[in-house]
Amino acid sequence: MPQQVDYDGRRRRIAEAVCLLADEHGPQGVSMRDVAARAQVSLGAVQRCFRSKGEMLLFAVGHVGDRITERVRARLAAGPDRSAATAVGHTVSEVALLRDEHRAEARVWLAFVAQAAVSEPLGGPLRTSYAALQTLLADLITEAAAIAPPGEDTPSPPSPPDEARTLLALTDGLTTHVLIGHLTAQQAEEVLHAHLCGLWERLGVTRP
Repeated sequence: MPQQVDYDGRRRRIAEAVCLLADEHGPQGVSMRDVAARAQVSLGAVQRCFRSKGEMLLFAVGHVGDRITERVRARLAAGPDRSAATAVGHTVSEVALLRDEHRAEARVWLAFVAQAAVSEPLGGPLRTSYAALQTLLADLITEAAAIAPPGEDTPSPPSPPDEARTLLALTDGLTTHVLIGHLTAQQAEEVLHAHLCGLWERLGVTRP
C-alpha cells in the first residue's frame, strides 16, 4: 500500500525552512534547493508542493501571518471574560513581536515587507494579514467604546477603523525600532501602553 504523504505538513515544514533562510539571507537569497536542504526533504518534494520560488515565498508569507494571527486568537480565547480594552492590548502586544522569542519572526516579517515593496505578488498576502488584524482591532475598539459610560465633556472620538489603522502603523514602527536597537523592547512596550492610555481616554473607556 503506498505511503500517505502529509502535504499540508510538508508545506508548513518547507515554509519554516524558507523563514529560516529568509532571516539569514533575505527573501531574495532563498533558493528552492537550499530550502530542500534546510527542510531535509528532496528538491523534488519541494517542487511537488510549489511550482516556483514565487509560489513558495507567497505561502511562507501567509504562514508567518497565520502564526501571528493564531497567537492573537489563542491569547484572546485564554481570557474570554476580559474586557475588549484588555483584548486590544493583548492583540497589539502580539502583533508588535517585541518578545525575544519572536525576534527572528519579526526580522522575517519585515524582510518580506521590504521585498513586497518591489514585488506586487508578495504584497497581496501582506495586505490580507493587515486587513484581518485591522478589522479585529476595529471590532474590539468598537466593543470597548460601546460599553463606555456616557460623559457630557467627552469629545467625539475618531472612528474605530482610524484608530485600528494607527495602532497597526505604530506596532510596525515599534517592531522596526526594536530590531535596529533604537528602542529596547521595554521602551517599545511603554510607548504602546502610553498610546493605549490616550486611546481609552479619548473614548471615555475605563483603563484596563
